[in-house]
Amino acid sequence: MARRYHHGDLRQAVLTAAVEVLGESGPAAVNLRDLARRVGVSHAAPAHHFGDRTGLLTAVAAQGFDLLADTLEEMPPAPDLLEAGVAYVSFAVGHRAHFEVMFRADLLRGDDPDLRAAQERSSQALDWAVAGFRDGSVDPVVAGAAARSLVHGFATLWLQRALPADLGDDAAAAARSVAGLLVRGAHPPSG
Repeated sequence: MARRYHHGDLRQAVLTAAVEVLGESGPAAVNLRDLARRVGVSHAAPAHHFGDRTGLLTAVAAQGFDLLADTLEEMPPAPDLLEAGVAYVSFAVGHRAHFEVMFRADLLRGDDPDLRAAQERSSQALDWAVAGFRDGSVDPVVAGAAARSLVHGFATLWLQRALPADLGDDAAAAARSVAGLLVRGAHPPSG
């Protein structure tokens, strides 16, 4: 059922509708004409804000990176790699539609300034969490890549239901167990 758009922020209304479509059917189902119909505007109205489908998906990805940064910045003040990893996985599960496009370079305008700023902001938040993990013997670039690979890979596998069912149905608890094993292995408890 189409919602009638009467006033307010058309750009955000189209983004919200796009996120709904992404959640229902994935990136292939997103098109500006359908979104215009969903929000009750002329078929040309979304193009005014986004240009084309790529511009729209780029805006969704930028919004996703900002939401991820918000999630990571809400963590306690001391850097904690394990909890940042759990927050990342929880974000991916809670914002699946955004997560599905955020890392799809084939769908996005990589040179978009809003996207680049949002990516940088989320990257800085992740780097901050990794800072507490480094002991000086690990290259910070390698540590960051390892942390991102672990949590992104886990989140992707979780969303694709490609992990053992024995991990349970709580993504955050499962991520805490898996990441905790690796974090504790790198930094065994003292004493």
